[in-house]
Amino acid sequence: MRILVAEDDSVSRLMCVRAVEQLGYTCVSATDGLDAWEKYLRDGADVVISDWMMPRVDGIELCRRIRAREERRYTYFVVLTALAEREHRLTGMRAGADDYLTKPLDREDLMARLIAAERVTSLHRRLDEQQRELERLNLEFFESGRRDALTGIANRRRMQEDLAIYEELVRREQRECCVALFDIDHFKLYNDTYLHITGDEVLRRVANVLSRQLTNDDAIYRYGGEEFLAILPGTSISGAVTQAERMREAVEACAIPHERSSVSTVLTVSVGVAPVVVSDDAPFMTAIRAADQSLLQAKKDGRNRVFIAGTPLL
Repeated sequence: MRILVAEDDSVSRLMCVRAVEQLGYTCVSATDGLDAWEKYLRDGADVVISDWMMPRVDGIELCRRIRAREERRYTYFVVLTALAEREHRLTGMRAGADDYLTKPLDREDLMARLIAAERVTSLHRRLDEQQRELERLNLEFFESGRRDALTGIANRRRMQEDLAIYEELVRREQRECCVALFDIDHFKLYNDTYLHITGDEVLRRVANVLSRQLTNDDAIYRYGGEEFLAILPGTSISGAVTQAERMREAVEACAIPHERSSVSTVLTVSVGVAPVVVSDDAPFMTAIRAADQSLLQAKKDGRNRVFIAGTPLL
C-alpha cells in the first residue's frame, strides 16, 4: 500500500512516517492539508493518515475532497487527532473517514488500522477488477451483437442505430450525404459453382475490400445476403458516384474467378447510388429505397456498373 501522512507538526509527522515505514509500507508525507491534497491529486494513495487540525485545509475537509474525487479507487482514510471526545470521532466518520487514531500515536494501534486498511483496499481493488471485467464483457457482447458474424463489418442492427445519428447530423448541419448499395453479381451461381464455404470467404473478402476504400467519416454495413450498404456523409452526389466507382473497380481488381458470370470472368459488383434529401420525413430510408431502385437498374443494364438517377456509369 502507498500511504500518505498529512501532519503540520514536524515532530509528529516524522514519528508517524517512521512508524509506517517500520511496518513495511511506502510512505509519503505532507506538511498540511493543502500539501496533502495536491500530492493526492498528483500520485494518489491507498491510505491517508491525516491530522484533524491543520492550516489551510484541515483533515475533515481533506477527507471530504478525497471522497468527492474518488471514482473507482478507494482510499482508506484515518483521522489522527488528540481530540478524544465521541462527537469529534463521529464528525470524522460522517465526513467519510474510515477510522481514527489518537495522539500520542501507539504503534500497535497503527498496525491494527493498517491491517484493516489493507483488507478493505484489497477488497475494493478486487471489486474494481471484477467491475472492469464485467464492463469489458458487456461491451464485447454489445459490439458482437452489432457486428456481422461472417464478414466482421457492422450489421443491420448497427446500421439502424447509426442512421438515427447520421440523420440528426445532416439535419443539424445541413450536410450533404449519400448512400451506395452494392450487390455481388450472380452470387447464387457463384455458390452453386464453388460451394458455400468458398462463397463465405468471398463475402469476407469483398467486405474487406469495400471497407478499405472508405474514408474516416464513411461507414459500411452488411445489408443482407450479398448486399452491402455504404453511408458517405459530407459527400456530394458526384463525389459519391466517383467513390462508388472506385470501390467497384477495387472488387473487380481482386480478380476472383467466376466462370459462370455473364458479366466477366471474375467476380464483380453492381452499385446503386442515391443522395440523402434532408427535407424528406425519413431521409435515409428514402435514399436507401432510391439506391435499391438504382441497383436494380444497374443489373438490368448489364451489371458491373454504378447507376444513379437514370444514368449508368460504365
